Amino acid sequence: MRPSPTRRTVLTATAAGAAALTATGTAEAAPASADRPPATAQRPTRELRAILREIDAARIEATVRRLVSFGTRHTLSVQDDPDRGIGAARDWLLAELTSCAAASGGRMTAQLQSYVQEPAPRIPTPTKITNVVATLRGSVTPERVYVVSGHYDSRVTDVMDATSDAPGADDDASGVAVVLELARVMAKRRPASTIVFAAVAGEEQGLFGSAYLAQQLKAAGTDVQGMFTNDIVGSATADDGTRDPYTIRLFTEGVPSSETPEQAALRRSVGGENDSATRQLARFVRDVADNDATGMRVRVIYRRDRYLRGGDHIPFLERGYPAARFTEPAEDFAHQHQNVRVDDTGKQYGDLPEFCDFPFTARVAKVNAAALWTLAQAPGTPRNPRIITSNLTNSTSLTWARGPEPDLAGYEVVWRETTSPEWTHVLPVGDATTHEVDLSKDNVFFGVRAVNRSGLRSPVAFPSPQS
Repeated sequence: MRPSPTRRTVLTATAAGAAALTATGTAEAAPASADRPPATAQRPTRELRAILREIDAARIEATVRRLVSFGTRHTLSVQDDPDRGIGAARDWLLAELTSCAAASGGRMTAQLQSYVQEPAPRIPTPTKITNVVATLRGSVTPERVYVVSGHYDSRVTDVMDATSDAPGADDDASGVAVVLELARVMAKRRPASTIVFAAVAGEEQGLFGSAYLAQQLKAAGTDVQGMFTNDIVGSATADDGTRDPYTIRLFTEGVPSSETPEQAALRRSVGGENDSATRQLARFVRDVADNDATGMRVRVIYRRDRYLRGGDHIPFLERGYPAARFTEPAEDFAHQHQNVRVDDTGKQYGDLPEFCDFPFTARVAKVNAAALWTLAQAPGTPRNPRIITSNLTNSTSLTWARGPEPDLAGYEVVWRETTSPEWTHVLPVGDATTHEVDLSKDNVFFGVRAVNRSGLRSPVAFPSPQS
C-alpha cells in the first residue's frame, strides 16, 4: 500500500496547479479541463476497442429507416396491423432482439413486457403499453445490472393524433437504433455484470413504459447501478444550421429526485449537491468515453433534463437509481414533434430520416458502449462509504464495505477542491476498507472507487459522515 500524502505535500501540489506527485509515489493528480482528461480517466482496453470497431453506422441507419416505415408509432395507434402502427414496430423490434439473443450462446433473452395503462391525461382509454427488452446476463456478478434504453413511440404536433404519419426518426428511432446496435455487438460477448437493452413505449404520453420497467426492477429488488436513456441522438445540426458532430450532451441531476427529508438535511450539511450517484455516473462516462476511441466529447450538463422536457431516465431517478440522458448537442425543433409538411417558404417540417446524421449516431453508440461495457466489467460502486466525524481533526478517516467481486484488487481514494467539477487526485490504498488521509475533510471532497485485477475502476462513491 502506498503511504498517504502529507497535508503539506497535498496543499503544495494543489497550489501548484495539481501537478502529479509521482516522484514520491504517494498520489497522482492532474488538472481537469476541456482539453485534458480528469485524473480518474481510464484508457479503453483492447476488448473495448474491438467492440467499438464493430458498431456500424449503416446498421443504425437501416434501423431508423425501418422504424420510420411503420408510418406512425404513436402509443395510441393500431396494435394489430402487421405493417403500420406501434404494434408492427413492437413485433419487428422483438424479432431483431431475438435474433441478437440467438448469437449469445444462451446468455441473452428477449421478451415483451406489457401492461394496461388506465386513463391518464394523454391516455383517454385503457391502453396496452409494451416494452421490448433484451437481457444479457452477467457471468460473474449477474445481480449487478446496467440499463440502456430508447423509446420507440413517436408523435406529431398534436400529442393525441394517433393516425397521422409520425416518422420519429430522430425522436426517437435514433435512440432505439443505438440500443439495438449495442445489443447486437455485445450479445456475442460475456460481460461480468448484467446489461438490459430496452425499447420502451409510452414516452410521449407520459414516460409510461420506462416507469413500468423501472418499477418492475425496483419491485424485484434489482441492483441497478446505472441507467442511460438515448433520446434524440440522431443529428448534430442545430436549427441555425451550425454543426457539432463530435459532442454529445449528458444530462445529470444533482439533488436526487428520490431524496428523503433526512437525506436532504445530510446533503445540505456536507455540501453534496454535485455528488449524487448520478453525477458520479456522469464523471465515469467522461472518464471512459471522452477519448480517441469514441471520437466524441461528452458534455455533462448539470440538469436533470432540458427546459419543458423530460425523458425515460426520470422514472429511474425517482426510484433511487443513478440515471442520465444522452441528447444531441443542439436540437432542431422543426424536426421534432411536428406534422410532416412544407410551409409557404419551402421549409420542410417533420422528423424525417434525411435530417439524421448516422455516423454521428454511431459515435453516440460508441460512447454508450464504452460506458456500459466498462461498468459491466469493472467492480461495482463501493458500498457504505463513510467519513468518520467522531473527533475534531485535520486529517480524514474513510471507511467502506469490501465488494463481492472475485477479481477485486483494491481501492483508491480520490479528492478534489470543493470548487472543482472533476476529481483531481487519486491515491491507491490497496485491498483495505479504511484509510486515513492527512488532509482536512472540511476543505475538499473525498470519494472512493474500486479497482479489479485488470485495472478497471468503478464509479466513485461519495461518503456520508459517520459520528
